[in-house]
Amino acid sequence: MAQDPEAAAQTDSGRVVSPSRLNAFGGRVVDLTHRLTPDFPLFPGVPPMKFDVIATVQTDGWYEAVLTIDEHTGTHVDAPAHFASEGATIEIIPAERLVAPLVVVQIAERAVSDPDTLLNLDDLLAWERRNGQIPPGAFIAMDSGWDRRAADPPTFLNTDTAGVMHYPGFHPDAAAFLVHERDIVGIGVDTLSLDHGPTTDFPTHLTVLPAGKYGVEALANLGQLPPSGATIVVGGLTHVGGSGSPARVLALI
Repeated sequence: MAQDPEAAAQTDSGRVVSPSRLNAFGGRVVDLTHRLTPDFPLFPGVPPMKFDVIATVQTDGWYEAVLTIDEHTGTHVDAPAHFASEGATIEIIPAERLVAPLVVVQIAERAVSDPDTLLNLDDLLAWERRNGQIPPGAFIAMDSGWDRRAADPPTFLNTDTAGVMHYPGFHPDAAAFLVHERDIVGIGVDTLSLDHGPTTDFPTHLTVLPAGKYGVEALANLGQLPPSGATIVVGGLTHVGGSGSPARVLALI
C-alpha cells in the first residue's frame, strides 16, 4: 500500500506521525498537541516531568513506566478551580463542553515584531465582521505562531535580562467580552499562558476561569486551521480535585 505522503512527513523513532490526516469519516484531523518531554518549556517553578521505566518487554514481558508530572505541563487544560476557590475541578467539566465549535483568531503577524502583543477586542470584532458572530458554545483560540518556538525553550519563554517573559496572550477586555457578551466554553493559546508574558496579576485568568470557562495553554498547529468551521475536541485526565490536566487536543475539519 502506498504511504500517505502527508502522514510520512515526520517520523519519530520509526513511527509515522502527522499533525493532520484524514479520519474514517473523510474529514481532516489536526493534532493541536505538543509532544511531552522533560525538556518542554514550563512556567518558572514548575518541575519538569519524570518518566521512569519500571518494566521492559525484554526483561519482564511487558513495557511500563511511571509518569510524574505537574498538571500544567505541555499542552494542558486550566480548569476553573485553577483560579477560583469554588470553581469546577478538572473531572467536573461536562464532557459536552469539551467538544465545541472552534474559532481561530490570528495575530501571528503582530507577534513577529511585538512579542507582548495581545488578542484584543478589535481582533474579535474584526473576526466577526469576516465570519459572522461567534457561534454559541464556541472555543476561542489565539494563533500567534508561538508554537513554532516550543522546540527551543529559551525562545518560547523569551525571558529578558530582568527575568520578565515576553509572549502574546488575551487582553482581559477581550476575555471579558467573550465571557459576558458571547456564549463560550473556553479560550486557548499557543503560548505558555492565557495572559501575556509580562503579566504579574493574571487578569485574563481571573476573568475567564471564575466565570466557569476553561483554558487550554500551549496549543500547537493552529496555523493549519481555518478561522471558522472546525470542531475542537479536548481530552485530559479526570483525576478528582484536579486544577488542570495535560491534554490531547484535536481539531476536526
